[in-house]
Amino acid sequence: MNEVWTPDGEAAIGKASVLPSEDALIEAIATVYDPEIPVNIYELGLIYVVEINDDGAVKVEMTLTAPGCPSAQELPEQVGNAIRSVGGVTSCQVDTVWDPPWDPSRMTEEARLQLNMF
Repeated sequence: MNEVWTPDGEAAIGKASVLPSEDALIEAIATVYDPEIPVNIYELGLIYVVEINDDGAVKVEMTLTAPGCPSAQELPEQVGNAIRSVGGVTSCQVDTVWDPPWDPSRMTEEARLQLNMF
């Protein structure tokens, strides 16, 4: 059995590494931008679910601003790559969902300010 010590002195017994934190995953997701909108996809409200399993596997459910979005293939791939770069992530599955549909009310206040949408 492996025992891994974190900087806080907590032991993760039987795990090869420490699980990623939700904050670290959100930080990674926030590096992905919609190429047509100068705001990251997390602030745009495109991320619906981030699940971290006990084995370090991460599942993300996200949407796009519109079903015909020209970035429909690349954005989920970029999200997966960003998440896989976080320490402790063993795998990542990104699913695109359409329910509930995205609308501007899902954006953070910061995103609305950046886009002048009050």
